[in-house]
Amino acid sequence: MEYSLLIIDDEKDILELLARTLELEDYHVYKATNGKYGRKILEAHKIQVVLTDIKLPDINGIALTEELKKISPATEIICLTAFGSIQDGVKAMKKGAFDYLVKGDDNPKIIPMVAKAAEKARLQFRIRHLEEKVSKQYGFENIIGKSNLIREAMELSRKVASSATTVLLTGATGTGKEVFAHAIHAESPRKNESFVALNCSAFGKDLLESEMFGHKAGAFTGASRDKKGLIEEAHEGTLFLDEIGELHPGLQAKLLRVLESGTFIKVGETKETTVNVRIIAATNHNLEHEILQGNFREDLFYRISSFTIRLPGLDERRKDIPLLAEHFMRQFSIRMQKKIKSIHQDFLQALQVHFWKGNIRELRNVIERAVILCENEQLTKDLLPFNFQYTGVQGVSAGVFKLQDVEKSHILNVLHYTQGNKTKTAELLGIGLTTLYRKILEYDLE
Repeated sequence: MEYSLLIIDDEKDILELLARTLELEDYHVYKATNGKYGRKILEAHKIQVVLTDIKLPDINGIALTEELKKISPATEIICLTAFGSIQDGVKAMKKGAFDYLVKGDDNPKIIPMVAKAAEKARLQFRIRHLEEKVSKQYGFENIIGKSNLIREAMELSRKVASSATTVLLTGATGTGKEVFAHAIHAESPRKNESFVALNCSAFGKDLLESEMFGHKAGAFTGASRDKKGLIEEAHEGTLFLDEIGELHPGLQAKLLRVLESGTFIKVGETKETTVNVRIIAATNHNLEHEILQGNFREDLFYRISSFTIRLPGLDERRKDIPLLAEHFMRQFSIRMQKKIKSIHQDFLQALQVHFWKGNIRELRNVIERAVILCENEQLTKDLLPFNFQYTGVQGVSAGVFKLQDVEKSHILNVLHYTQGNKTKTAELLGIGLTTLYRKILEYDLE
């Protein structure tokens, strides 16, 4: 790998000598005679190592070191000092410099020091590249959808991401709550720290308490050593609690303490552990109803619901179905090394009129199955499961048998057909506008 260096020195003889010495070691060298031009070079090029004189005509090298580290934090800086200004080199190191060299006295150290700095910079650039890659993988740009409801949810999520506020994501199963939690974390100041996910419905009370809060050795049978809980694992980062409505009331009290004081006590321990963690919770339950039933603490609800974001189901964002289908088609085609280029209109039409109980998760599974079965360059309707093959005369998917599900699906289809025009929808359904509004409220269609 060829490393790029930048040398900043107003003494041209020294500048040329250093440049020539390092070029003979196969470094690509940029040169600048003042701090202003050096900054411009660093902004325009990927530089692993900067060698800068402490005494420059336009800026002190200590201040320049601080500026350069802000421009490119992964770049390593070596300061060049005169014998009498070693103290300045030490100050520069406190501002982020890799090390310093005394002009004339430390010439034998130049090449090995630059090599060490370049290797450290290489690793730093690699880490930052991976962090950016992860951020792009989980960022909001990977959330598919143009419908108003999903765009509103994304806008709210972007606004809250930069804060430390607890977020509650609500919505039916499969609407993408964990995807949104990842995106909020990836856009937050905590993006370089841990994102830890826990499904609160996946464990019994005792095991869940140990998973969340950790335990001391000997706390219970089988606890042979100390264990960190996931809350502690997420210290300085984000803890995503999926299905928080399933959390046992006793654990709800411990979680409330974490939210209010940042402290908790591990199973079998007496002293407190302090954490700094952001909580993002998710549920497909009506937590206010769970409060009335005595299943969820009201004080915890108010603590986690200060910023609530509702994620719409696919039936509320049908215009996004073709976009999602194409996205999953490309994703699975690459994964399975297939050359599928398009989706037939009949395939998309069948998706559009289907009643998606499992929402995006169900759609993803349907597309994955179709890609597995596909033997040409287009997804066609015959690749869909049996209940997609035939639709009722009014576009209701086969397999939807309950009367209320049929009615809900049909109203949605007609609303989709009229592009949300309720007066036209009521007219086509042969019912009064008041009745339509009552049905929309009853089936929670808005």
